[in-house]
Amino acid sequence: MDREQLIQQVSKKIRLIRVEYGYTQDRMAAILGLSKKTLVQIEKGRTFASWTTVVAVCALFLESDVLKGLLGDAPLEIIETIAHNQVERTEKRVIKGRVWWTTSEERKRFKLQQNVISQHYRIIDELGNRWYSSFDKEATLFRYSQLTKNE
Repeated sequence: MDREQLIQQVSKKIRLIRVEYGYTQDRMAAILGLSKKTLVQIEKGRTFASWTTVVAVCALFLESDVLKGLLGDAPLEIIETIAHNQVERTEKRVIKGRVWWTTSEERKRFKLQQNVISQHYRIIDELGNRWYSSFDKEATLFRYSQLTKNE
């Protein structure tokens, strides 16, 4: 999944997310910082939301069942990985969503996982801390080998 694919998919679901939350178009437009006219254009499929709007939808409607059905349990992680191309850090704990992730390899402290919806990869430790995430399989495998070479 890349930025354009995410923009298209989220744009197609904005109306459903709005209805799920019981918001009017006026209210939803105000929350997202859009004009009502722009929101209507997105909802009717005449235009796509901007990247900024998609990021706002993913952040502000994190608990949306519609959004979870589209992106799984980690919409912000997907946004972050797309925006930065890859993410590497140890201080951020992730949700251990077994439904949304398949573990392809596990060595003592680390798991190599792939998101079943977005297809991006991540490396987490036994506490659920995310060490790395990327859409690039080779880069992820390389980082995984670095982290596990002394395991």
